[in-house]
Amino acid sequence: MKGHVNAIVVGSGAGGGCAAKELAEAGMSVVLFERGGWVTLDDHDHDELISQRTSVLGNAHGPDNERYRRVRVSPDGKSRIVLPNDYAYGNIAATVGSGTVSYGAMGWRFMPEDFKMKTTYGHVEGSTLDDWPITYEDMEPFYEKAEWEVGVSGDDSKNPFGPPRKKDFPMPPFPLNREGKLLHKTAKKMGLNPFPIPMLRNSVSYEGRPKCYKMRTCVGFACPVNAKNGSHNTVIPAAIATGNCELRINCQVVKITQNSKGHLTGIEYYDDKMQKQTQTADVIVLAASATETPRLMFNSASKHHPNGIGNRYDWLGRNLQGHAYCGAQGIFENETFDDRGSGACVAISDYNHHNPGIIGGAVLANEFTRLPYMFSKIRPPKSPRWGLEHKKFQAKNYKRLGMVMGPYQEIPSFKARVDIDPKVKDAWGMPVARLSGHGHPRDFEGTDFLSKKAEEWLIQAGAVETWRKGHHKHKRLSGGVHQAGTCRMGKDPQSSVCDKYCRVHETSNLFIADGSPLVTNGGFNPALTIMANGFRVGDYIAKEWKNGNKFKA
Repeated sequence: MKGHVNAIVVGSGAGGGCAAKELAEAGMSVVLFERGGWVTLDDHDHDELISQRTSVLGNAHGPDNERYRRVRVSPDGKSRIVLPNDYAYGNIAATVGSGTVSYGAMGWRFMPEDFKMKTTYGHVEGSTLDDWPITYEDMEPFYEKAEWEVGVSGDDSKNPFGPPRKKDFPMPPFPLNREGKLLHKTAKKMGLNPFPIPMLRNSVSYEGRPKCYKMRTCVGFACPVNAKNGSHNTVIPAAIATGNCELRINCQVVKITQNSKGHLTGIEYYDDKMQKQTQTADVIVLAASATETPRLMFNSASKHHPNGIGNRYDWLGRNLQGHAYCGAQGIFENETFDDRGSGACVAISDYNHHNPGIIGGAVLANEFTRLPYMFSKIRPPKSPRWGLEHKKFQAKNYKRLGMVMGPYQEIPSFKARVDIDPKVKDAWGMPVARLSGHGHPRDFEGTDFLSKKAEEWLIQAGAVETWRKGHHKHKRLSGGVHQAGTCRMGKDPQSSVCDKYCRVHETSNLFIADGSPLVTNGGFNPALTIMANGFRVGDYIAKEWKNGNKFKA
């Protein structure tokens, strides 16, 4: 596809892939840019040390240490350069499909309260907690679309806290594994409401892709049989099949271009041969992640947008959120591990909202399969981390571990942010993202509460030794694979970056379709919400286009 096009989409992950499909199916000419390439399990096999969960020896799905870097600023103001295989980097994969290639694939809908957190909990001192400019009801049809077009297995009839839905999941839930059966039985005895986790994985053959065969090397790895559903094997192939969408891989976008009046005209990028190129378009959709999207907007500053595009009121890059992961671990007398991936299968949503004194909450679920290296880091407090006793613990308890964890939704903070570093640049000469600030001090109340509930669940299930995880008293900056919030949507341009359709306030043709517009991040993995919003953004642009809106200045 040469010359001017109707739309550019930057980033092929959960949101970008869905938006590209909507635009292409509406007849718009689309170029979808991805900084990485195609990957399969065969490229890296089952090496745990380069999986997306550990990254000890690098990232199987990128980005690589040779070309990429970031700056991380500690709470005391000290800066350091971090590489992608450092946890502090806050990594998002660099491949077609981005994190949907290697993710755990939980397919959660947010709850109605998640869209109106300020209304539900009131003002929280020192926070930017707010309501979304849209409701759950606005998102519901797009959640349904994502569940059916990408593919989710589950059964919400067992979850009394599940949000209203008009249509069931397209696939039945996965059966419980040994650990799941134990926790399910225990939760029922405790008066809780266990239910199967909705999964973006095929429990049966679906849309020409086979059912999952439950390998343990699932999370952090590509699926060898295409039974794990992401943008790479669903919406992107569908977009390309229309003949209206071209996918350009190994392309690093470095700038949004503008004309003499400040109207956005396209992008500059480096192709796979490190040659600088330009692509013009009527509409630009950014879906590069909640750290890379604001970075690109900062790096596109001009006399018309002196502080970065969308940053007239200093909200660009603010409110960086991930999840404050918390929970508990325990050792059982008998084996809980039956070597059936992906491991996570049972959850409770009893503590997601309306906990006295707590802002929000989280779903609690059994964890994904722990491979040996990851298990080597799981130890009771003050246990030996090396030597003979460490090895004995590894051998004796690997199959006797139980874990219950939850993604507590952090309270957004204006000081938690991403901007660009004035000195450090990447291989393309582009100023790198700089992560700074910290979370809200009341996050500890939520994580401590949930960790205690998780530990109680394990104890009641028969764990003979337990310890809690993730209840940090210090204020830490989050982000990571669940990053969100840095280009929040809102009604008021003075306190948000984009409107309810995720169009950047001070522009006519720039939209955002990743996790950046999310005002709050819910007590769930956000992948399905980002997909649903990607469909919603694409649907809005496509309808406006058909109605004659060409998004001119």
